[in-house]
Formats: sequence, structure tokens, C-alpha cells
Amino acid sequence: MAKLGKRTRAAREAVAGKENLSVEEAVALVKANATSKFDETIEIAMNLGVDTRHADQMVRGVVGLPNGTGKAMRVAVFARGPKADEAKEAGADIVGAEDLMESIQAGSIDFDRCIATPDMMPIVGRLGKVLGPRNLMPNPKVGTVTMDVKAAVEAAKGGEVQFKAEKGGVVHAGVGKASFDEAKLAENVRAFISAVAKAKPSGAKGTYMKKIALSSTMGPGVTVDVAQASGE
Repeated sequence: MAKLGKRTRAAREAVAGKENLSVEEAVALVKANATSKFDETIEIAMNLGVDTRHADQMVRGVVGLPNGTGKAMRVAVFARGPKADEAKEAGADIVGAEDLMESIQAGSIDFDRCIATPDMMPIVGRLGKVLGPRNLMPNPKVGTVTMDVKAAVEAAKGGEVQFKAEKGGVVHAGVGKASFDEAKLAENVRAFISAVAKAKPSGAKGTYMKKIALSSTMGPGVTVDVAQASGE
């Protein structure tokens, strides 16, 4: 077994025996242990009581974090004509149609969010096997297939976070940076949990939120009291 470094060992000792904390306590502990030289991302992971193999138990949605993510989002937009111009004016990093499709097929995926106007979906649809596994496929349910390109680009740039339950019913996302103050991180965490709660699918049975944990990029995880965090 590899020997743990002093920083890692100290971080694990700091959280040992501390479980089911309030959001504020968990944020404070995780932030205090984010001691890397770079600004670590504060991440949330939620274990949900859903089976994503069934369509009526899929959990997905979008939430605008009140204090942003602290990450500079690169946005790609599939659009033509006036809508392409609208996307560029709104701050999109990459705008195109067939040329953008060909670039992605060639392996160039230099963006974090992909938006498309409805008329572009026949083109975008060819990229399902490439964009789908990366959770980048435009989808009207989360507002990324839309004629309101300006609003979609601005939302993505402004700290909007998409979420989707993966195999095993796990939802995870970055909810800020270690450099954020504790109150802003806690507000973001609660906003994310609230959005996932509202996205509860009709087919979910039994306990919906089973476990919530917070961590930093390089730090250990801390569990959060589900009832306290969700207001149940």
C-alpha cells in the first residue's frame, strides 16, 4: 500500500469520525482541508434511490448556482445566420454548423457546454456517440436546444450547472471553489440539493436521497445530514 503524504494524512485525520454534518459544518471542514497550491473545486456527490435503467427513474436537470461555479465555461453553439451572430454576441466560444460537427468528429472537443437551435439537431444527432457519454449532448429538457441562444449562452457562462444521474444513481457536480467564502459555498450546495430534490422522477420508490457527500478536488469526502440539507 502506498505511503500517504503528510498533507493527505492530516486531511484524513481532520475528518475522521465526523459524519452527517450540517451543510455549513461540512463546507467549513472541506474548505479548511483544501490546502493544495491551486484553487480546488468543491464537489458534491449524491447517491439517489433510483435505477437509471428505467426511463421513469432518470434524474436530470439544470440549476443556476447563486454564486456561480468559479469556473470559466467554454460554450459551443450549433447555429446558422442571425442565431449564429446572436451566439457570438452573447459570448459563445465556438459557433458553427457542419464545420463544427466535422471538428468534433475529428476529436476536437474544446468546450464544456453545447447548445443548438432546433433546426441544427439533424446535424448534432450524428454526434450522439461522441457527445452523449460526455454529457454534452444538447437537450431541450435542460434548455440547451433552444431558439433563445442568447439566454442559453449567458446562463452557461453565468454559473448554470447541469446534472444527470449516472449508473448507480449517483449525481455529482462542482459547486464552487475553495476560495469562495463559506456562506457562498453553503448557498450553492443548498441550491444544488434543492434542484435535485425537485427533479425527483415519478418512478422513484422508497428513499430518494440516500447519501450526500462534499469534498474538494484533492481532499477527503465528508458526509452531510440528508434530512437537514434537504429540509425533509
